[in-house]
Amino acid sequence: MVARMAFGPLLRVLHGAWRTHSGSELKLLLKHRLFPRTTIPKKDQNPAPPVLFQMATAYWVSQAIYVAAKLGIADLLQDGLRSSAALAAETGSDAPSLFRVLRALSSVGVFSQLGKDCFALSRLGDALRSDVPGSLRAIVITIGEIHYQACGELLHSVRTGSPAFDHVFGKSLFDHLQENAGAADLFNRGMTNLSSLLAHAVLLAYDFSGVTSIVDVGGGEGQLLMRILELYPEMTGVVFDVAHGLGSARRTMGNAERCSYIAGNFFGAVPEGAEAYVLCGVVHDWSDDLAVVILSNCRKAMARNSRALIVEMIVPKTNSASFSKLLDLNMMVMTAGRERTKSEFLALLDAADLRVTRIIPTMAPQSVIEAVPK
Repeated sequence: MVARMAFGPLLRVLHGAWRTHSGSELKLLLKHRLFPRTTIPKKDQNPAPPVLFQMATAYWVSQAIYVAAKLGIADLLQDGLRSSAALAAETGSDAPSLFRVLRALSSVGVFSQLGKDCFALSRLGDALRSDVPGSLRAIVITIGEIHYQACGELLHSVRTGSPAFDHVFGKSLFDHLQENAGAADLFNRGMTNLSSLLAHAVLLAYDFSGVTSIVDVGGGEGQLLMRILELYPEMTGVVFDVAHGLGSARRTMGNAERCSYIAGNFFGAVPEGAEAYVLCGVVHDWSDDLAVVILSNCRKAMARNSRALIVEMIVPKTNSASFSKLLDLNMMVMTAGRERTKSEFLALLDAADLRVTRIIPTMAPQSVIEAVPK
């Protein structure tokens, strides 16, 4: 599918970004989509090992990035060059060991090594800062901790068909987050940062004109709904999620007079009567049977003129490279969910008494699947 920007939504998003001072997030999305950053490390003086070996050891890089994120290295480098010794002193780390991590990350473009023992922040590593639009720091820490531990037991999932997370932690991901405030806060912040960028992609592709009420099902801290309400002042909205999923939404959400927050369980029921029901990154968390339950509950809440908008990646049927195919492995170990092909989405929605009217690619990896009651 080709990423799409509709002219009307484009003008609305540009005006809204100027009015709400969220242009930096939009700029980041466009920069990464139109001018993607590729790292070109300096040529290795030694012959490279076999490609398969490099792929098998890629976790060396991912864990080094996690360490840098956990220690807040990017935040410490935002004002300029620092030595590894100074960084170690501020982070309570062993200086020689930290130097080796920073040297390795500099070799792949995350940082820049200048001189023998000075390091600077690169454009790529800037996303590890805590205070930038589209910050990846929280999600990288989450990936480096609970995701990393679960992925280490991928073989368990392949052999049993059960999530490795449950095997490692003794409970499901969502039960773990409910019982561990620190892990839940990191997870929610990571999802919020990703949602902020994805929101612009959705708004550039999908025209919400004419929609006066919307429910963000499983909306977490409500970042997507906040962006929608900013651009469509005639609209009211509801963020619907479990209590710990809502997190700090009540403290951070703007447009408070047009937005309400309802804690509940979408396996039981969802708020009734809205014109649009958005499920962003929700369906892929669950098995087919449970996904049908969620979608069916949305269908029961919908009026005849309502629509469901499912924002998810769509796995291509071809043998082409796609991030969705790798994310699918993450879903295998973390939950009972999965990434799905177009035909699989059509089957799910049909089972929930919904009919797909169109699928709209966005500038992000996700598409918007629009469905209406049969």
